[in-house]
Amino acid sequence: MSTRSQARRRRDCCRELQRENARLTRENQRLRRQVEGFEQQVSQLQAALDATRRAGKRQAAPFSKGEPKAKPRRPGRKSGAQHGPSVHRPPPEQVDEVVPVPLPDCCPRCQGHVEPSRVAPQFQADIPPVKPHVIRFDIEIGHCTQCGRRVQGRHERQTSDALGAAASQVGPHALALGAHLNKGLGLSFEKVVAIYATIFGLLFSRSGLCQGIARLGRAAEPTYQAMIEHLREAPVVVPDETGWRVNGRLWWLWDFVTPDVTVYSIQPGRGFEQAAAILGEDYAGLLVCDGWAPYRKFVSAERQTCNAHLLRRCDELLETARAGAARVPLAVKRLLLKGLELRDRQERGELQGHGLLVTVGKLCAELDRLLAWNPTHEPNRRLLKHLWTEREALFTFLAVPGLPATNWPAEQAIRPAVVTRKSCGGNRTENGAGTQEVLASVLRTCWQQQRDPVQLLGNLLYSPVPIIAEGLLPTNKDPPRPFAPRARSSWSTSS
Repeated sequence: MSTRSQARRRRDCCRELQRENARLTRENQRLRRQVEGFEQQVSQLQAALDATRRAGKRQAAPFSKGEPKAKPRRPGRKSGAQHGPSVHRPPPEQVDEVVPVPLPDCCPRCQGHVEPSRVAPQFQADIPPVKPHVIRFDIEIGHCTQCGRRVQGRHERQTSDALGAAASQVGPHALALGAHLNKGLGLSFEKVVAIYATIFGLLFSRSGLCQGIARLGRAAEPTYQAMIEHLREAPVVVPDETGWRVNGRLWWLWDFVTPDVTVYSIQPGRGFEQAAAILGEDYAGLLVCDGWAPYRKFVSAERQTCNAHLLRRCDELLETARAGAARVPLAVKRLLLKGLELRDRQERGELQGHGLLVTVGKLCAELDRLLAWNPTHEPNRRLLKHLWTEREALFTFLAVPGLPATNWPAEQAIRPAVVTRKSCGGNRTENGAGTQEVLASVLRTCWQQQRDPVQLLGNLLYSPVPIIAEGLLPTNKDPPRPFAPRARSSWSTSS
């Protein structure tokens, strides 16, 4: 081989090595930037994990959301006609005592003579000293002359036929109030007993209160079953679930909400079998739920997936997103907010008929274009995959006026149970869980309908056989009632 050919070969080899070196240098720089990004993301995730762990240990303030804002919004309700009239305590209709308050003999400032001009009323409603109202029933006892069986009388105000050691009992309304304090407001048995002793002068033990509330739960069982039957016929149901403890083991507390009725159910699982035990496998109404997969197994039902959950998921992705990774959550968030804006315009009457159909069609087309994206960032891929699964349930609220776009009614109904869980941790036995779900359902339903739960539960104990509470369940003659007006969320574009 000639010297010239060798020199040419060496030059070509040198150029190839230079190109390879440049390529490797660029690849090294790219990997360095990628590693720096990963290190920054790990640092952010580690900080978030540490903050979450610290917050979980601060049980004294479980709902704390960090440091106070430098310029917080003014507390209380906003002024103005659109936020409702100003409310003050009205004068009571009944006055039990009138106390005259004369003028002083002289002016307290200058000691001058005081001339009377008018009399102004002031009202003070107070709680008088409370004493237990004790009833003694003198029960006649005899024997049947034909069959020889023992027979005893029963008054309509009695709640039990027990005599002897069980002859001294707590009245039905006292038990109902105890159930309201314990199951509805989350007070422990010990605190309820202390309230009874301090305010009412009524003494009984914690175990006695527990047994009495269990008896009240058995009396309310037919009402609870009737509520479940009503739920299965309801056109719209909003479900949710949260963790619960029974005998120290993880169970789940479900809640199913309609505008009139709320049903709680404490079950050992979180799947379709447990949801179908309440709704029925063939439920054919409309479910407003989060993206939990078991709800999709109700094949006869329509669904509205919770937009608030999706917006929160987008916000969580944006907290750690870098560069192009923020594109997908921003686009999803913008699309969901546009749907909520259309809902607000529809409720205000600005968009109806053909115009509404055209706008919703454009929104669905934009959704399809978004779902056609193929991002490389794995969290974004999972988000779009979930949206594809929930595509038919994203904007059902635009086709059904008045339908909630989120599952907030169920989340609001589950809050009292969460507060109770903070104080008691759950139930010790399955029987206690059964009493919890029955009485909590009746109490929450009374709250929805603005009924007196103490009177309603107390009346159930008067019947010698279990009955369904009168007037608690709506009938077919009653007009359908919508959900309560929703609170504007922080995502609403018209807030």
